[in-house]
Amino acid sequence: MESLKKASLVLFPILVLSLFNHSNAAGIAVYWGQNGGEGSLADTCNTGNYEFVNIAFLSTFGSGQTPQLNLAGHCDPSSNGCTGFSSEIQTCQNRGIKVLLSLGGSAGTYSLNSADDATQLANYLWDNFLGGQSGSRPLGDAVLDGVDFDIESGGSNHYDDLARALNSLSSQKKVYLSAAPQCIIPDQHLDAAIQTGLFDYVWVQFYNNPSCQYSNGGTTNLINSWNQWITVPASLVFMGLPASDAAAPSGGFVSTDVLTSQVLPVIKQSSKYGGVMLWDRFNDVQTGYSAAIIGSIN
Repeated sequence: MESLKKASLVLFPILVLSLFNHSNAAGIAVYWGQNGGEGSLADTCNTGNYEFVNIAFLSTFGSGQTPQLNLAGHCDPSSNGCTGFSSEIQTCQNRGIKVLLSLGGSAGTYSLNSADDATQLANYLWDNFLGGQSGSRPLGDAVLDGVDFDIESGGSNHYDDLARALNSLSSQKKVYLSAAPQCIIPDQHLDAAIQTGLFDYVWVQFYNNPSCQYSNGGTTNLINSWNQWITVPASLVFMGLPASDAAAPSGGFVSTDVLTSQVLPVIKQSSKYGGVMLWDRFNDVQTGYSAAIIGSIN
């Protein structure tokens, strides 16, 4: 018994250290859903490259509209054609990958016109994608891990109310919240929401915004913007980047060599560093970006 006690005393700190290291491990987040040529959700997760997958997008919602999923060439939600992804979502989750539903996108039709509108949307998301129940769950019975806010149009009102409403549902089952603001700070659509302090992950889009992205071989604007973003009240901040030059028409692509040699060594110094977000899976398939950087993320 005494030897067991000694062994326990030795193993306990190791276990605690192991848990601490795991909980602080950085990872790669990726958006999936906007190109039928990017492969399946299960294939995406089975690469082992990602810790987070954002299913993109719930592109219509709010202001009296019926919420509508848009997964491009993958499936037709209007005919319940996306319910088969339930098993693939579970495949991802069984690998320890968090799968979130992304709201918005650059081409959606969405806005919130009141706090009540936000509460109604939160309840819809809970019943149809999260821990609630509905007879018409667009992605089947799988329970997603949370909700991503990629709000790029339609105003800024009431996304803070939506964050609070979703967070209040966490008492039943944790709802992870993430946001994808543009790198110009404060973000014109998501600042009020982020300032609630309720977001677990903020993956900032450091692309298509010349004033705060990598350009002309220089990292100054990128790093200066990063240093502003790590002051926001969020648990972890990620550097969002295009996975190819073609993924960001207005620039911001950082080669994997530059990222691993000049950028990651700097941003990893922050206690809020969470990793890298990539737009998107399709472009990552073309370039192998995530595979090239995964060994340098932590």
